[in-house]
Order: sequence, then C-alpha cells, then structure tokens
Amino acid sequence: MRKLRVAAGMTTEHAAALLNVPRTNVPNMESGRSGISAERVRTLAGNYGCTDQSLVEALAAMATGREKGWWEAYRGQLRDGFLDIAEMEWHATRLRIAVAMHLPGLLQTEDHARAVFEAVIPRLPSEDIDVRVAHRIDRHQVLDRPSPPTLDVILHEAALRMEFGGPAVARRQLEHLLHMSERENVTLRVIPFKAGGFPGAGQSVIYAVAAVPRLDTVELDSTHGPEFIDNEAQLAKYRAQLDAAQGIALTPPASRDFIHALAHDL
Repeated sequence: MRKLRVAAGMTTEHAAALLNVPRTNVPNMESGRSGISAERVRTLAGNYGCTDQSLVEALAAMATGREKGWWEAYRGQLRDGFLDIAEMEWHATRLRIAVAMHLPGLLQTEDHARAVFEAVIPRLPSEDIDVRVAHRIDRHQVLDRPSPPTLDVILHEAALRMEFGGPAVARRQLEHLLHMSERENVTLRVIPFKAGGFPGAGQSVIYAVAAVPRLDTVELDSTHGPEFIDNEAQLAKYRAQLDAAQGIALTPPASRDFIHALAHDL
C-alpha cells in the first residue's frame, strides 16, 4: 500500500483524509502495526489510481485475514522482523528457499533451533532463547494448514554437515528433513561440495511467491536481522539465481539418498 501511495504522489495526510482517520494511522496500516479492512484497501487503491484489480483483491484478501495472525502473539517479545517473516510465509502460495550454511527455519527441529540461537552473539538470556525457539516452531504450522504453500528447498552440503547441538541432534535433524521431504508439497534438493560454485552461494534466500506477482518478496538473512526486497529487477535476479542453483542440484530422490547417507554416518 505504501508503494501504491508513493507512486500516486499522495501524502499520508491526504490518504488519512480519504479514510477520515488520524495521519499516523496510515503508516501504521502500511507497516502492518495496525489492521486495515478490505473496504479501506479498495478505497485507497482506487484513489491511488491502481488499475491492477488482481493486486487490489489480493491486498484486500490479506487485510481480511491479517488481524488473527498467530504471530501477533509475539509482538512486543520479538523484533518486528521475526513477525514479518512469519506473515510473509503465511501469505505465500509458494516458497523457494536456498541455504548454504543454515537449514531453513521451516524445517528445523526444536533442538536444532535452540542450538542455533544459543550460538548468537551477544549471548541471549535463556528466556529470550525460549521465545525465539517457540516462534520458530510455530512457523511450521504454515505447512500443516489446509492448502499449504509449496515448499521448494535447495540445501548445500555445508548446511547439512553443520552439527548444531552435536551429532545426536544433527542426526535427528537430518531424519526430520527426510520425513518432511516425503510430503507432497515439499521438495528438497541438495548441492554437494563436488558441484562447485554457483550463483548466490554466500546467501540464504527465501523467495515468497504471492497470489499476484507484484506482491512477491525476497527475504535475506543477516546478522542484524532480516532484509526484505520487493523491487522487480531484484526479484528477477533472485529468480534466476534460484533457477541456476536448482539446475546444478541433485534430483529429489538423489538428494534424499544423500541426506540418508549423512545421517547414517553420524
């Protein structure tokens, strides 16, 4: 909604006047800090001159279901970036993920996730670790809901060999990956060391495919928190990067065999 408003050259004051609300309500609606009705989405989009009706309806649908998002229970306990990732995943129709050193949060076991957060600098208090682990495990429910998004994951061998929590935890984590790979909506592909270099090898990428292309979003992990990208030129770059990585990865059956062998060796 902010992008549509800015493209229309409209100020927050003008947008607020259209809805008869205080000016501060508009940036809060745009950032997701407060709810907005589907009717108000359509009102603003119409006044912004948006003619893409599929985009308007997709935004309206997101607004209708936003207030009851499970992630809102964590507001005030975690940084907004954690909540934004969960909301992005929830509204995606397909998630394309490529990771080199860490396993995707959506596929982490509780013990693995705890070991990851215990390695954070500066060291987190135990209660903060508990909240982060609980949030990460709650993210998994997007894969268990009716009509879950398709999950396409590309894992580098390095990520599979990282023994967060020790060999026993790592073995259970690999077994969990194998279990999840049996789901119809989940596809795992492995890039072994011997495959050599590939585009984006130094990044962890989540590409969230939305109901309409203009709502697609890329999330990049960083030490200071998640970064979100929605510029079409950059989105195209990451689509090409994911396609290239998928092209050199093992097939899903070969990937499962590869993971099974690593688990057996632990």
